[in-house]
Formats: sequence, structure tokens, C-alpha cells
Amino acid sequence: MLASIDVGSNTVRMMCGRIEQGRLLPLLYEREITRLGGGFTDQRGLSPESIERTLLALERFAAILHQQQPSALRVVGTAALRRAVNRQDFVARVGQRTGLELEVIDGQQEARLSALGVLEALQPQPEAVLVIDIGGGSTELVLLERSRIRFRESYPLGVVRLCEEVCDRQQRKLQIDAVLDRFVVDLTRSNAAELLRAANCEFVGTAGTVTTLAAIDLKMARYDWRRINNHCLSRQTLADQYALLEPLEIAQREQLPGLETGRGDLILPGIEILQALLTRFSHRHIRVSDFGLLEGLLLDLHAASID
Repeated sequence: MLASIDVGSNTVRMMCGRIEQGRLLPLLYEREITRLGGGFTDQRGLSPESIERTLLALERFAAILHQQQPSALRVVGTAALRRAVNRQDFVARVGQRTGLELEVIDGQQEARLSALGVLEALQPQPEAVLVIDIGGGSTELVLLERSRIRFRESYPLGVVRLCEEVCDRQQRKLQIDAVLDRFVVDLTRSNAAELLRAANCEFVGTAGTVTTLAAIDLKMARYDWRRINNHCLSRQTLADQYALLEPLEIAQREQLPGLETGRGDLILPGIEILQALLTRFSHRHIRVSDFGLLEGLLLDLHAASID
């Protein structure tokens, strides 16, 4: 059995699984919203409160892993830790409190691993796909053709950052548009823009924002990743969801089936990112993958074990 932990800017997640007949079989999944990127400042980095919340979650996960005894484990941190001036202190405290060896990966690695996990969930696999991984502190965009990466990049556009640092909707729109402008320039330089605009290129979203929107659309009182995988969200559905959620208080949003506590204030910036992407590239819908970074880590561990 293999195990992976993703210490994200909003959520800490853990998965144990194995590879059977060439396919990933998840066996155990745990998640906890700790908002590690909450209260972040450039000068201080991670806040003491967010550090403690995350350490408590990791202590719980470490206790579970002690019982499960996986043959291989990889623990990674992403955007909030990449930015934080106190990340080394946090990594050290994780080791002291839990015995876990936390590795802060760069955006390129995160993009590759997320895409690897996403492809595992897609049935059938499209010839061309843009993987959109919206996190708390960054968004990874990966363009693949026949499972081969043609472009990958991480951008400083996450829902926690937008929610806490850019409160005005119009200012968020300007920031999102600026990042998409940069994305188009990067694509053009990599000679991949034509592939993205091709009629057969499919948009696939992963991570909490997109899976939450799918769960809301499915009115899912109890989360089921099997129903989430390959569910499609149209531009009209996203517009309807925004119109439903915007006038509600955060607590009211979190009473809706599919929207868990801790995401009520983050969901609107997430929809705004998706709407901007679909509008910019004239796509009608986005397919959803529950699989992503966690699953990519497991697949990567398996590949390393057989090399």
C-alpha cells in the first residue's frame, strides 16, 4: 500500500491506495480544512493559528499512517509554503510533532503530478486536455496532448489569496484577467496556443473549488468521488450557481448540499476563475476530476518502485 499527503493552502488531504491491474484503487481518504494560507502576510508568512490547525491535522494523519504502515509515503506542501518566509520553521515543526518528512514542491512539479492524477480519472481520455487545478494559493494549468505534457505552469492565483487579499469583485476580475493574459503569452511562447484553441481540446478541473461545484450541482449531501469524476459543469450552470450563492451569507451557503464548512467564502472567487477561463477560450463546459495531486503522488510512487 502507498500513501500520500498534500499540505495545501486551504485543505490538508491524505490518501492510501494501491495499483491493481494498472489502475489506482483508493483505499482510505482523509481531509481537513485548516486554511494554512489564512492570515498570511509577506512579512510574517504563515500565521501561528494556521500553523497550529495544520499541525493538529497532520498529527491525526500520522497516527492513522502508523496503523496502516504503507510501504511508501510522500508528503508535499504547495503554494502557501512556497511563499512563506517561515516555511523552514514549519517543515521542522512538522517533523518534530509528527515524524513526517514534508517536502515543499515547486509549481512545475505540482502541475505535473496533478495532471498525472487527473488523467487517471478521465473516461474516455481526451486527445487534448487543459487541466485546471485551482488551489488556495495558486492555480496550475497543464496542457496535454495524448497524455504528453505540452505546457505546464503555476500562477499566483488561488481562492484563499483572492478572498483575503482582494475583496472587491471588480479588482478580482482585473487580477484574474492579468494572469490569463500572462498565460496566453506563455502559451504562445511555448507554441501550444493552437492546441488549446482546437475544437477537440477539453477543459478538466480538479481540486476543491471544482469538485465542490460539482457536488452542489448534484445536490450531494454525502460526497462520492465516483459521481464527481467526469461530471460536466456548463457555463450556464456556473452562472446559475454564482447567482444563487452571491446573495447568501457564508453560513447560509455552507448549508447547501455539497458545500462543506470552510469553503463558503472561497467558492465565489473559484467560480470567477473558471468563468474567466471558459469565456476567454470560448469553451462551453468543464469536466470534473476528483483525482489530482494526491493520486498523482501515488502513481508517481508506484512508477518509482518498479523502475
